[in-house]
Order: sequence, then structure tokens, then C-alpha cells
Amino acid sequence: MLGALLVNAVVGDGGYLATVRASREEAQLAAEVTALWLENQQLVAQGKRLEDDTSAIEEVARRDLSMIRPGETMVVIRNAATAAPPATTK
Repeated sequence: MLGALLVNAVVGDGGYLATVRASREEAQLAAEVTALWLENQQLVAQGKRLEDDTSAIEEVARRDLSMIRPGETMVVIRNAATAAPPATTK
């Protein structure tokens, strides 16, 4: 009987191992919440910057949408390792 109580205290639903597992999961979830909170703060700051700063809008348009000003020429440089090899003709 005492052995069963001891085993239950260690591996049971409310036992030591379950408590350790729950503590580990709680720490992981707290880290995820912190990371999401930081990401949210960065996005809020970026949104405010886009509302107030026209140069920020231009920066995003150029970077994310590959937009250029009239009269500019876009030059695309490809990485040689990822570029397709030239076609060979025989």
C-alpha cells in the first residue's frame, strides 16, 4: 500500500513528474509570450513610423515591393550559387 502511494506521488497525475513537466511547459509558454509581446511592440513602432514618415513608406515600397522611382533603372544581381546554369547547345 505504501509503495502504491509512493509511486502515485512520483508519477501520478499530480505527482512530481507531472509538476516538473508543467513547470517546464509554463516556462516555455512564458518565453513565447515574451517573444510575441516584443514582436508586437516592434510592429506598433513600425506602424507609427509608417504613419508619420514618408521616407519609411518609400523604404518599405522599395524593399518589399521592388518599386523604383520614375527614371531609375533596377539592376538585379543573382547569387552565382543559386542561379541556374546556362543552357548548353550542341
